[in-house]
Amino acid sequence: MTQIASHASPEGNTSVSQSNLTLADPLHEALRLIGRADDRSLSLRLMGGLAFHVRAPDWTARIDRSRRDIDLATTGKHGRMVAELLVESGYLPDRQYNALYGHKQLYFVDPRHDRPIDILVDRLEMCHTIEFAGRLDLDHPTLPLADLLLSKLQIVKINRKDVLDALILLAEHPLTGDDRNGISLPRIVAHTSTDWGWWRTVTDNLGKLRLFLRGDVGPQDLDLGGRAPRFDPGVQVDAVRAAIDSAPKTTRWRLRARIGDRMTWYEEPEEVGHGRD
Repeated sequence: MTQIASHASPEGNTSVSQSNLTLADPLHEALRLIGRADDRSLSLRLMGGLAFHVRAPDWTARIDRSRRDIDLATTGKHGRMVAELLVESGYLPDRQYNALYGHKQLYFVDPRHDRPIDILVDRLEMCHTIEFAGRLDLDHPTLPLADLLLSKLQIVKINRKDVLDALILLAEHPLTGDDRNGISLPRIVAHTSTDWGWWRTVTDNLGKLRLFLRGDVGPQDLDLGGRAPRFDPGVQVDAVRAAIDSAPKTTRWRLRARIGDRMTWYEEPEEVGHGRD
């Protein structure tokens, strides 16, 4: 990745004002941006790996965040204003990418720390889709807990890092009936009871979480500064699966279930290159 020494400010100068200097720690920088968005009444929330450290601040795993990317979510209503805020905050836009895909994703680079920032607009579209409509104002500064968990459980080729992110969330937060005080089971079940593809991927990944807990997760992986987790993650995994299994399924779900694995039930995430100007 090519280092860029300087860039133009919104006023056309080649230097950035001291108040717009980006921070070296990506988590602190993400929270700075969210704070600036709050000042303008813009919906901007943290997602991705950093969000799990916000929701489990005592977690010691992967504590070196120096090279972590920043992933944020906003709404289509606020997308243009968030883009302007990023430029004012010291970021370079990928103008070609944003012109083509800005209705669903915005891409910027922090030239001071050579760090990318992705902003998803209205939804996450990977193996499955998570809609943000009506969700971003339910929690702060991250996506709601259930959405964070779903963002990991929707990954068909889930890796060890994603498994640990999901497990630490389950270890530190209760399963609840709404988004106010924990991980909303109704939010999860709304996906798995109406869309067989979602059900197929989530239940498969819950099984993988269970397998990891039995033989591939060491004490350091879920370490919380020496204290015990608030909840047994294995019990939590089983409780999520029980809620999914007991929830009634829609006719659409049942019709798709008859086809099963004979038809692909997920999307392959698209990789798009980025440029800088």
